[in-house]
Amino acid sequence: MVLWGQVLGVLLVILVGYLCLPGLLRRRKPQEPPLDKGSVPWLGHAIAFRKNMFEFLKGMRAKHGDVFTVQLGGQYFTFVMDPLSFGPIIKDTQRTLDFVQYAQELVRKVFGYQPTEGDHQMIHSASSKHLMGDSLEDLNKVMLNSLSLIMLGPKGWSLDASFWHEDGLFQFCYNTLFKAGYLSLFGYTKNVAQDLLQAEELFMKFRRFDLLFPRFVYSLLSPREWLEVGQLQRLFHKTLSVEHNLEKDGMSGWLCYMLQFLREQGVAPAMQDKFNFMMLWASQGNTGPTSFWALLFLLKHPEAMQAVRKEATEVLGEARLEATQFFTFKLSALQHTPVLNSVMEETLRLAASPTLLRAIQKDYILKMANGQEYLLRHGDKVALFPYLSVHMDPDIHPKPTTFKYDRFLNPDGSRKMHFYKEGKKIHHYNMPWGSGVSICPGRFFALSEIKLFILIMVTYFDLELMDPDTPVPSMDPQRWGFGTLQPRHDVRFRYRLKCME
Repeated sequence: MVLWGQVLGVLLVILVGYLCLPGLLRRRKPQEPPLDKGSVPWLGHAIAFRKNMFEFLKGMRAKHGDVFTVQLGGQYFTFVMDPLSFGPIIKDTQRTLDFVQYAQELVRKVFGYQPTEGDHQMIHSASSKHLMGDSLEDLNKVMLNSLSLIMLGPKGWSLDASFWHEDGLFQFCYNTLFKAGYLSLFGYTKNVAQDLLQAEELFMKFRRFDLLFPRFVYSLLSPREWLEVGQLQRLFHKTLSVEHNLEKDGMSGWLCYMLQFLREQGVAPAMQDKFNFMMLWASQGNTGPTSFWALLFLLKHPEAMQAVRKEATEVLGEARLEATQFFTFKLSALQHTPVLNSVMEETLRLAASPTLLRAIQKDYILKMANGQEYLLRHGDKVALFPYLSVHMDPDIHPKPTTFKYDRFLNPDGSRKMHFYKEGKKIHHYNMPWGSGVSICPGRFFALSEIKLFILIMVTYFDLELMDPDTPVPSMDPQRWGFGTLQPRHDVRFRYRLKCME
């Protein structure tokens, strides 16, 4: 027994040495960015980073400047905070900075999906074919019908629908958009009432997975939570299985295209089920939270609400809800809403916080806009965090923490696309969808979903905050770097169908 204890002790020392030695020995080489390994071997700054990424990076920038390398859990990340220097990283004509490798590692861990060769290009191709142009308009029609079904009920609106209904704004937006998006993408059975019930149950499970997601990515779950995540994954794999999909009609062409590709590649049905779960999360994990922030900002800024409603009346006409279960809507109006477009850009600027990561395939010379050159080491990762370096930069966006609904509008009502930093025009002035090879392939559909929902809410409903003086809730610090931020707490509001003849 004593002998085994000694052996285990030696093995532990070897393991700790193996993990920590590279970090202990690493030193900053000539021309490399400032190196900050932190005080804890191997972990480095991981705890502070995971606790509040925004505040951590703000402190590192104040300490080291616009380029610095930090140790996070045995890996080294070089953060570039100068948006004028983003171009070489995003374009990467040398093909030295790889996004696909990191993305594949993440989907394997979170969704259990084993990517096949060509997946990344296939997803972008499918999105170009089915989430843009005429195909997007067809999907918008399905989405409008799904929203009508969920918000008005399968039998259409009734007299009691004109009474006030109270709910949490975040819960209402997330629940509504998730269910409509899920049904629009994965189709319906012949039992619509059962479909609605299943969508409601699925949202509750999805929400639970979403709450665990940030700590799951960072491997910070408790043993009980690890078991729960496994159960949730299996539930989604079963519910979204290709076998169950055979029982449905109207699955989106987007999903059909991708699943056909996987079948042709010989991907097993069980792995296709995991792919479906990944696509559900990718398509529905941010639309509901983004809609929450957009509606909240409109409710907190009456001049913005008035401008959006005025525009909606101009492009849609007066709201009418006839004795039918569907909203009547000119989908072409989505292409003629510059005010709402600006509201959405401003909302995403304030609420979307993606991290753009690239794996460095070989030693790489980064040329900054000021002429400075830095050597980035092979095996490290280079990262951009636009929320801090772009969205909250007062030089690019004056009073950056303030919601300004017309920030992205020119005086003549056209879209404003000219922004400057240090007197120089900046190309990447708002980056909620990422950029380059990692740009969100489904961004056009996501934006259409949200705009459709917002237009329905401001056109067909009266809505108001239960407490008009309630402050805008702060952001949940766990969500930094994971797409659209979520509030620390919900906000109560009430809504009712407008009286219509």
